[in-house]
Amino acid sequence: MKQVEIVIENSTGLHARPAKVLVNLAKQFKSNISIQHGAKRVNAKSMVSVLTLGAVKGSLVTLEAAGEDEEKAIQEISSAMRGGLGDVEPPAAAPREEPPAEASVSQTTAKPLKTADAPAGSVTEAGKSDRAKNILRGIGAAPGIAVGPVFHFKQMELDIENREPPPGSLSLNEALAQAKDQLKVLYQRMVDRKLAAEAAIFDAHGELLDDPELVESAQERVKKGENPLSAWRDAVEERAAAIGSLKDTLLAARADDLRDVGRRVLRLMLGMGDKGITLPDYPVIVIAEELAPSDTAMFDAERVLGFAIVNGGPTSHIAILARAMGLPAVVGAEEAILKLEVMTQVALNGNDGTLAVSPSPETLARVVEEQRRWLEERRTAQEQASNPAVTLDGYHVDVTANAGSDANAVEARKKGADGIGLLRTEFLFLERTTAPSEEEQFGVYRAIAETMQNLPVIVRTLDIGGDKPVPYIQMKPELNPFLGERGIRLCLNRPDLFRQQLCAILRAAPHGNLKIMFPMVSDVAELRRAKALLEEIRLELNLPAVQVGIMIEVPSAALLAEKFAPEVDFFSIGTNDLTQYTLAVDRGHPALAAMHDGLHPAVLRLIAHTIESAHRYGKRADICGELGSDAAAVPVLIGLGMDELSVSIPSVPTVKAQVRRLRMSELQPLAKKALECASAREVRDLVRQELKM
Repeated sequence: MKQVEIVIENSTGLHARPAKVLVNLAKQFKSNISIQHGAKRVNAKSMVSVLTLGAVKGSLVTLEAAGEDEEKAIQEISSAMRGGLGDVEPPAAAPREEPPAEASVSQTTAKPLKTADAPAGSVTEAGKSDRAKNILRGIGAAPGIAVGPVFHFKQMELDIENREPPPGSLSLNEALAQAKDQLKVLYQRMVDRKLAAEAAIFDAHGELLDDPELVESAQERVKKGENPLSAWRDAVEERAAAIGSLKDTLLAARADDLRDVGRRVLRLMLGMGDKGITLPDYPVIVIAEELAPSDTAMFDAERVLGFAIVNGGPTSHIAILARAMGLPAVVGAEEAILKLEVMTQVALNGNDGTLAVSPSPETLARVVEEQRRWLEERRTAQEQASNPAVTLDGYHVDVTANAGSDANAVEARKKGADGIGLLRTEFLFLERTTAPSEEEQFGVYRAIAETMQNLPVIVRTLDIGGDKPVPYIQMKPELNPFLGERGIRLCLNRPDLFRQQLCAILRAAPHGNLKIMFPMVSDVAELRRAKALLEEIRLELNLPAVQVGIMIEVPSAALLAEKFAPEVDFFSIGTNDLTQYTLAVDRGHPALAAMHDGLHPAVLRLIAHTIESAHRYGKRADICGELGSDAAAVPVLIGLGMDELSVSIPSVPTVKAQVRRLRMSELQPLAKKALECASAREVRDLVRQELKM
């Protein structure tokens, strides 16, 4: 028997993702492997059991292996645990920079457009925020317009008390196998939509179904005479309750994941297939207090025209998912939407964040016309995607794409992008046990450079750290990884790793038009150290110089932009992190997500100062956060003088088209007014009123 004590180092403890990595690694060995935390010892090959340990960051655990390969097991598992178990994303946060996909409009059918086809409901007196027009407001999270009857989202109740599985239904083992297949399909669907964060949900759910102790517990209950349905439900609930009782809220939240996957199996055992959400047989507008990505992924696109929720913000996971699925969506809506009667006819506008209740025939006609115009504008945008983005009075704005692979570069060219404004190089470093070699990196950077030809490609150097550790980089535990060793800080402290990447980029640069950008810079000294190393390598390789810029995503960098400007060629403003650090709001927090809005005047003032400082020294100021594709933000950003908007690839045509409809002479005074507003809501209302959006 071999034992070793380990301090849990990854930032969020043994939550679902690192627990999955640990369990999968343990399953590779024949030895019996256990983990002890305090007085509790569990099977390391059981994901649910590992979660019930409640091991958080800083917890001391004992890893034990007994068997023929115990020594190798201890060595490899302990090494992986010290390396963070591949915890590559903060579980409560969305992808850092841009939504990976953007919506097309949900089209209503003739039936929901006709108010006579569904009985008109009413909104209660408490729910009227604009009595004259009966308009409820929120934030437009996904563009598009839809009209239809209200449907309130509720999880389907599963009646299994004293009930045997119906004739011809699936056995527990058959249901488990089919549930795993369903989760694989959902996982791949999300991956295909470039929603890796949401895909990870279904990957983790699949791991829960592979838990040997959970399945064995249910099977033991059946042997003792309990019917299979209640046996599975009770086994799931017993473990969910154990996880839910943990003091750490993040780990306790995994109980909902377990109950979710448990319901999936029960539905299959009841012969209900994949009907997790019961929808009417006609298209509806879904109303809910909140939705999980897993809920939304189950929506039938033929039945859901769009949705409005009370919780969530414009950069939350659910907003990103709505855009990817092509569903108009409103988030941060007034709670009055929850009091709308079922079948109330509403007109949902994901462009301006409004919900018109029981629209009059005149309002309905106007909405239908607006929808027709919107669809026509999108078609035109696609057709003219390769045309430059120039305002009506001649101001040119580059619209580039955010990319994360060589395949993305090909797609960006097809969508008419003016270049790649953000190449996230992390895709080369994550989900692997060793760092990519210089040659591997060079091959990818060269391929992207050749694809884009003379168009600019801004290569962001490795942006991982305390919130996104990788197994092959040993890091000390951090109390707050978002304020810890990440981005440029990590790279400067790992010069060998940093040197390899810089060499690869410099070598690939002559094959196209590559530029280098350093992330998370907060101090001029950091920039100078990075530039010195880059110049040293360039001289060693005898290669031409490349342009160098920094991300402005830390308030200190924005406030000191006039000090940075003389030492760089360009700024790229990462509004997601800049907003998070400025407002002290985590966009993934369920109660605070609506507050995470880059149009907050405090954030806009930092952006304005950054642009002004760049232009004072003849340098460019670009944006690569999600704000760049926000229809309400584009006029303000251009009015502030932004030179380039780097957006998700599918957003390129529509953002370009929007720029062509604007006048710089109107946007500059609009931007000045926005800086004087007191809240993000005021800014959005201002844009809507001034530009009639």
